[in-house]
Amino acid sequence: MTDFLPHPATEDLALPAVLTALGDETRLAIIEVLAGSCDRAVTCGQLLQFGSKTAISYHVAKLREAGIIHVRPEGTKRMLTLRREDLEQRFPGFLDSVVASTRASLIPDTQPGMQETAQLAGE
Repeated sequence: MTDFLPHPATEDLALPAVLTALGDETRLAIIEVLAGSCDRAVTCGQLLQFGSKTAISYHVAKLREAGIIHVRPEGTKRMLTLRREDLEQRFPGFLDSVVASTRASLIPDTQPGMQETAQLAGE
């Protein structure tokens, strides 16, 4: 089992690589879970609602290679955390914007009058 996984240094984080990694809905969902974990590490097994073990491993690798998450092997588990400080240092405000927009897209539209309009259309 590998005790060390390579991660890009903070100064090597590249915006195109980060944007490419975040261009996938599953990876955005993983980021949302990590952002909501209050800086506690999350295991790959806690993300299985987003796909198979193989798929989660693939997505985690893409996020790690882009420098968005840190992956720490612990026995047979992989402990995942956001590289919040590194991303903030390199791209100020970027991660918070991504998390906020991801959360907003997960919340149904609750603007006043929208429910009434939808009900009238359905009647």
